[in-house]
Amino acid sequence: MSSQSGHNSLASQSQSAGPNVDLLISIQSDVKAISPLVDKLMMIIRGCRCVPEQEEEIEVALREALANAVLHGNHQNAGKRVYIRCRIRFGELLIIVKDEGTGFDSTNLADPTHAANLKSTHGRGIYLMRALMDDVHFEQGGTEVHLRKSFVSSESPPESRLPNPPRFPFRG
Repeated sequence: MSSQSGHNSLASQSQSAGPNVDLLISIQSDVKAISPLVDKLMMIIRGCRCVPEQEEEIEVALREALANAVLHGNHQNAGKRVYIRCRIRFGELLIIVKDEGTGFDSTNLADPTHAANLKSTHGRGIYLMRALMDDVHFEQGGTEVHLRKSFVSSESPPESRLPNPPRFPFRG
């Protein structure tokens, strides 16, 4: 990830059965940086098997979140960065994407399924994220999106589940 990342950190611990990974990554606000980052993150997520058979949903939601941060949040300003935090536990994945933009009102979004919006060429990213992930919410005035996906089975150790997603402060 070093080619597109200005800051990388990997912390892995084995406190419970299964993966226990935290990644901190930042990329330049360039659409060309999105695919290489997503490809590498998805390789890690697939390798951890934390949310089996749901990886494609995560990949689409992650791409949408990153595209929104680069295009709408940072307006492709090369002087700004997008920060990604990825927390992987057995049965649970939390991804936080933060941009350096001014934010937006996440409660005031057009419904992309409304007849008047069906032919619009944009406005479906957040809708897709919400459809594909178990929880999607915005913080920090809309500059931070939290994506959460869970896979709970009878084999999932209770201590590996994240009942409340942790807040991860970012410093720019």
